[in-house]
Amino acid sequence: MYGLTGKMIAQEGQRDTFISYLLEGADSMTDLEGCYLYVVATDPADPNGIWVTEVWRSQEDHQASLALASTQALIAKARPIIAGFGERIENIPVGGKDIPQNAGK
Repeated sequence: MYGLTGKMIAQEGQRDTFISYLLEGADSMTDLEGCYLYVVATDPADPNGIWVTEVWRSQEDHQASLALASTQALIAKARPIIAGFGERIENIPVGGKDIPQNAGK
């Protein structure tokens, strides 16, 4: 099991547009066999901040998702409005709603 939470920072005034791009890609992420969770959230303390939380069957499944044509197109579309990146936290999920039991063992 592989978990990732990361902060992305949109250019000033572009957060909603950036979020729309991420949500556009969310459908393809959640349709992947190895993707258990893909959540996009705003940062209440940062008007340009966006948090993405993901849970995958494995780190390899996550890496494979980055090679998808739809993901590459999303990255290219969003690149001009990305101001930067913040924290990146990798973890090993061990359970929760819609997460297979004992998957992190």
